[in-house]
Parts: sequence; C-alpha cells; structure tokens
Amino acid sequence: MRKSDSSTLIELKNAGVKRAGKWLVRGISFSLNAGEIVTLIGPNGAGKTTSAKMALGLLDLDEGTALQKPELRVGYVPQKVSIDWTLPLRVKRFLNLTGSSTETEIEAALAVTGTSHLMDSEVNTLSGGEFQRILLSRAIAKKPELLVLDEPVQGVDSTGEEAMYSLIETIAKNLNCGILLISHDLHFVMSATTHVICLNGHICCSGTPRAVSSSSEFRSLYGSKISANLALYEHMHDHTHGTDGSIEKPVATAKTPTIRDETSINA
Repeated sequence: MRKSDSSTLIELKNAGVKRAGKWLVRGISFSLNAGEIVTLIGPNGAGKTTSAKMALGLLDLDEGTALQKPELRVGYVPQKVSIDWTLPLRVKRFLNLTGSSTETEIEAALAVTGTSHLMDSEVNTLSGGEFQRILLSRAIAKKPELLVLDEPVQGVDSTGEEAMYSLIETIAKNLNCGILLISHDLHFVMSATTHVICLNGHICCSGTPRAVSSSSEFRSLYGSKISANLALYEHMHDHTHGTDGSIEKPVATAKTPTIRDETSINA
C-alpha cells in the first residue's frame, strides 16, 4: 500500500487479486476524493467487495497499485450485522460496542440521521430502515474521511430507499467525506453520484448517471412517485468474460435503450 497525494483518499491503478490461480478481479482503476460518491455495482461474485478491500489496503495485490491517504479515518456500514435479538440492547449501547464514542459524538451522529428519538430504544424493536440509519450513525460518529457503505438500503422498503440515498448525499456534502457505495443490483443511484462503476471481474463500464425521472418508461416501470433526485443507471455489455477474467468474444451491441443513462460510458 502506497500513500496517495493529499487530495486523494483512495486509488487503485490496474489492481488485481487472484486465488488458486484464478483472478477474482483484474485491471481495476479508480480514485475517490473528499466529497465524492463512487458506486460499485455488479452481480454476486463480480468483485465489488474485493475491489473495496483492495482500495482500503486490506488485501495484498497480485498486480497493480493501491494508494491510500495516510492515517485515513474510515467509517463502515456492513451489509449484515449478526446480533442475538433475544438480548436486551439499547441503541446507545449498540453505538459503543465496537468503538469508544463520546455522548456528544453519538448525539450529533443520531441528529444527522434523524434518529435522536431512538437513543433509548431497544435495537430489536427497530424497523429495517431505522436500523440502517443507526448503523449509519455509528459509522459517522467519528467524522470519517471515507465512508464505505455495503448495500445501505438492505432491509429498507422501497418508500424508504429514496430518503436513505438523499441522506447519504447530505452526509457526503456536510461532512465532506468520500463515499464508496457497494450494491448487488442497484436500480437507483443518486443523481449526485460522482461515478458509477460496473464490475464483473473487471470494469465493464463506468460513468456518471443522468436523471431519467421524466422518462415515461421509467415511470411506468417504477411508478409515478419517483423523485428527480434519483436516476436509473443502465448499461450494455459488448463483450463476454473468460473463466480467467479475460475479455473475449465481442458481440454485436444491442439496440440503444429508450432510457438513456450516461453522458459517457467506457467499456
């Protein structure tokens, strides 16, 4: 792991990791600065978590370079948290289980996520959306420079997804932290997302999403109550993948979809 320059939080340059002779990911390059939101999308096994771990210096690379700002403060919201829901556990106690945050820091973090009223609530009584906001509160209590969010709308119903994405955008702006957002199948991404990267062992395509809330096809598919704050990211692949992660067998590009997604997409 090499140190990045002062303006970059994390950066990968042509990075790759292999196990048992097979590449998990290869040729991954991206950087993330303070205030930016980079979104990694792709199917299971595409290398999203592996790429995030490479960028954070948690995996040794088999090729390429990973750079990180010295003494980078990182907050993390995991995809799943294992809790014995039969045990009594209040929110205030939960926020201190994995770190020592002051009461002032906890109160400030809960205020940011709109969950101050849940301070003394039992964790096992929270809804899915409330619990995700509590996890987010825990991650931002120490004012991280980088916030890593793995499936942040896990357990959140469709009506709460927009509010959660809006909250993430607000945190990025107010804390001026970089956000690395990981998703399994991201239909919606914030219009403020700086960069979206589609992975399938390598970077298939990337770009900045364009708002499509005015599209009749989009409204027909997702309903009429779609905010202009959200955009739909779609892409097309013009190649297939070999078992070793290589790109092969170019195929004819399909007809351009009615809903356009990017100002530019690079395969």
